[in-house]
Amino acid sequence: MNNKNISLMTQKQTTFHQNELSIESHPYSHDLAKHFFTSIHQLPWSMLLRSAAEGHPNNRFDILVAKPIARLVTHGDTTIISIDGPESINITSQDDPFSLLHHYQQTLLPTLDSIEDMPFIGGALGYLSYDLGRRIEFLPTTAQQDIPTADMAFGIYEWALIVDHQKKQAHFVGNNIEQHKAWLDEQIRIHSKLTESKFSLTSNWQANMSKDSYIEKFNVIQEYLRSGDCYQINLAQRFKAHYQGSEWQAYQALESANHAPFSAFLRTDELAVISISPERFLQLNHNKIETKPIKGTRPRSKSKAEDQHLAHELKHAEKDQAENLMIVDLLRNDIGRVAKPGSVSVPA
Repeated sequence: MNNKNISLMTQKQTTFHQNELSIESHPYSHDLAKHFFTSIHQLPWSMLLRSAAEGHPNNRFDILVAKPIARLVTHGDTTIISIDGPESINITSQDDPFSLLHHYQQTLLPTLDSIEDMPFIGGALGYLSYDLGRRIEFLPTTAQQDIPTADMAFGIYEWALIVDHQKKQAHFVGNNIEQHKAWLDEQIRIHSKLTESKFSLTSNWQANMSKDSYIEKFNVIQEYLRSGDCYQINLAQRFKAHYQGSEWQAYQALESANHAPFSAFLRTDELAVISISPERFLQLNHNKIETKPIKGTRPRSKSKAEDQHLAHELKHAEKDQAENLMIVDLLRNDIGRVAKPGSVSVPA
């Protein structure tokens, strides 16, 4: 799709307003959000949530945001709130980051009723790190923090582009969307004149532990499990490599190789996050919480018969069944901590 095809100037569009909220339709295409995002991916706080698995039952929406009106970044006990306006404001707080996020979203954006089939009408988008759990649970600090990135980073956005792959529709939604559409159109013109450096690795992948070290840790965990001292341990390795070029190109290559219904590219001032996942971890919709954990994989085959054989093998694998039941039980317990007693069920 060339720049003319993705221009924001459209002859046919539908517009309506709800209080201070505006919604304008845009001609649909499957890669519409990706093509717009290509012009802004290099800008801090540009983010794209992407559904890239055509035919998957959970594959539906793309959500593109940029130019937040405020940003909340938490490192340890400190959150810095940056608010844009005629005069930029920076506030430092030691308060609970979840409460701060809720407060500033409610303060800076109008309170609006949800709209059916519109997953985002302005609000907060970003990431929560694993270590942010220390603001909820009292846990010992034994690991070295060797990656000095934020525990929480959220932008508060007053507009978004929503692409609905089931209904084959696209809409700009939010406040001041004409202003933001003009800005996005200008970014498209600027980006069309730029040459983007190609992504490539400049070193081999390197694990953060040796094979012997991994085996040693694995054996210790086996003893913990046999002794009943633990229920589940995630022994994870970190792999790193040097690279050059555009992280957005890396994301697109990954998406092309591994289509997934829950994919994302998030950029802040500190980092870029590339995420591809086949499973929905948590969904909260009208006070109903849902999780759909996936455990166990098998390779795909070019042979339909072999694919069916591997699927049958996976479905009846004792180890994978046990792991799935274990994680379902853990998640049922976790959801039970915040849900009404007796309301948690496992329908399948």
